Amino acid sequence: MNLADLNEVAQAMVAPGKGILAADESSPTITKRFNAIGVTSTDESRRDYREMMFRAADAMTKYISGVILYDETIWQNAKDGTPLIKLIEQAGAIPGIKVDEGTQPLPACPGELVTVGLDRLAERLKKYYAHGARFAKWRAVIDINTAGRIPSMTAIGVNAHALGRYAALCQAAQIVPIVEPEVLMDGDHDIDRCFEVTTRVLNVTFQELRKQRVALEGMILKPNMAVPGKKSGKNASVEEVAERTVRMLKACVPAAVPGIAFLSGGQSDEEATAHLDAMNRIDNLPWRLTFSYGRALQAAAQKAWSGKSENVAAGQRALIHRARMNSLASKGEWRADLEEKAA
Repeated sequence: MNLADLNEVAQAMVAPGKGILAADESSPTITKRFNAIGVTSTDESRRDYREMMFRAADAMTKYISGVILYDETIWQNAKDGTPLIKLIEQAGAIPGIKVDEGTQPLPACPGELVTVGLDRLAERLKKYYAHGARFAKWRAVIDINTAGRIPSMTAIGVNAHALGRYAALCQAAQIVPIVEPEVLMDGDHDIDRCFEVTTRVLNVTFQELRKQRVALEGMILKPNMAVPGKKSGKNASVEEVAERTVRMLKACVPAAVPGIAFLSGGQSDEEATAHLDAMNRIDNLPWRLTFSYGRALQAAAQKAWSGKSENVAAGQRALIHRARMNSLASKGEWRADLEEKAA
C-alpha cells in the first residue's frame, strides 16, 4: 500500500468546490427510475443516459471530482466506441466503482440487513484497478424502527466489520475506499433518535477501521445527515440539521480523514444542497464537507432527458445546474435565489 498515493486521490475527491456523482444505481434501481419517466431500461438506454451525464463538460470539469460506477457501466463503451470510463478521465474526474453486492437478511435479527460481497473482492478490485478505477464504494444499510428495537448492536457490528474488511482490501489494492454506513431516513423517528443511532454506528465503524488497520488518511466517509425520519411528521430547520450533523461528526470522525462526502438519502434536491451549505458555514471544520449525491444530482437531469436524443442538451443543463449549486454549497456560498437562475 502506498499511503501517499491513496491520500492524494482522497484529497482530489474532496477538492474545494467539487463533489462526487453517484451514478452506481443497480439495474433494478435504475429501472424504477426510468419507469417513472417513461423510459424502457435496456443496456443501451442505461448507457445513453450515463453517457449524456459524462459528456456534460461543464459539470464534469468544474464541479465533479469523481464518479461512482456500477459494474455494468465501467465496462461499457459510448456510442462512438469510447469507453465510458475514458470520458470521465478525459474530463479530469476520477473513476470509481461500487463493489458491494447488495443486502441479505441478517440471521437472528428480524427486519435487519447485512451487506454482502466480500467473497472474491480482492480479485475483483485488481481487475477494477487495472481498468482505471481509483476508488470504490461499499454501502451498509442501518434501519431505525423504534417499535422493533432496531437497530440491534448485532446489525451495527456485523455491517461495521464488513466495512472494515472492504476498506482494508481496497487499500491493499491501491484503491481509496468510500466507507458508507447509511442510517436510513425512512422511519418515524425524530432527529434526536437519528443523531443517537448515527453516532453509535459511526463510533463502531471507526473502531472496526482501526482494528483492521485501515489508514484513515486514505479513505473518504459517506454518511447520512442527522434528519428526522420521513414518517415522523416532524421537521427540522436547515440550521438544526447542520448543527446536529456537524456535532455528531466532530464526536465520531477523526481529523485524519481527508473528507466527508454526504449521501442525500432521499432528501429533495434543494434540501440536500441547503443542508450541505449550512454545514460549510460552520467554523473550525477539521475535514472538507462535500457531496456524493445520486438522486439529488440526477433527478432533474433524468426528467429533462426522458430517454430522447433531442433532450440530451436539456438533461446536461439540468445536471450542470445541480452540480454547480452543490459546488457552491460545498464552499458555503449557495443562496436559494440562485435556484431560480438555472443554467
